Amino acid sequence: MKNILLVIIALIGFTNCYAQVETDTIKKETDSKYREDQFYIAVTYNLLGNKPDMVSQSGFSSGFHLGFIRDFPINKRRNWALGLGLGLSSNSFNHNFLIQEDGAGYDYIVLDKSDIDYTKNKFTMYMVEMPLQVRWRTSTSDDYKFWRIYTGLNIGYVVYSSSKFKGDLGTIREGNIKSFNDFQYGLTISAGYNTWNIYFYYGLNPIFDNISVNDVSVDMNAIKVGLIFYIL
Repeated sequence: MKNILLVIIALIGFTNCYAQVETDTIKKETDSKYREDQFYIAVTYNLLGNKPDMVSQSGFSSGFHLGFIRDFPINKRRNWALGLGLGLSSNSFNHNFLIQEDGAGYDYIVLDKSDIDYTKNKFTMYMVEMPLQVRWRTSTSDDYKFWRIYTGLNIGYVVYSSSKFKGDLGTIREGNIKSFNDFQYGLTISAGYNTWNIYFYYGLNPIFDNISVNDVSVDMNAIKVGLIFYIL
């Protein structure tokens, strides 16, 4: 009887050890494959940087961004990674800068409400975007609430652009405006905890390609501030 009890105890101990080894192996394999592939959705308030003195913004200028980022961990703990993504965005800017086709090209006029009254004047860019990121986070394979800082470069290609004016001059709509730079690129940073993250973008090149108003070069760039949500 004593021998039987010793055999049972030994079997139980062996089973527990085997189960622990198997669990550790599964966890190690899971950790070794852990990555933060994510869908993202962002809402931004858009500003014009480097404006000429006579150009101003009015109203709320908005941006909407969505896409997917693939995660490539670069260290053993997998809390540092590179990110490569693909997305779409729509970016509108309300301002006093009228874009009007004149047959041979476009006229660019800075509006003065004392001379021309209007209720709407904006341009919009629709872009395909490619985010490139260096990513740091405190997450693990089984922890979905964590701190993060992602920073890098966002490259956008303008697939369509438009402008719309409503006022004393009537309704003026322009589409596929050739004076926009096809490529828009800038530095980005997003940081936060869990779902809520602040987002900032600073454009490194001008929105327009070599245009001027009253002999003043228009080198305005895009600045975007808002919230970005990452969804696993």
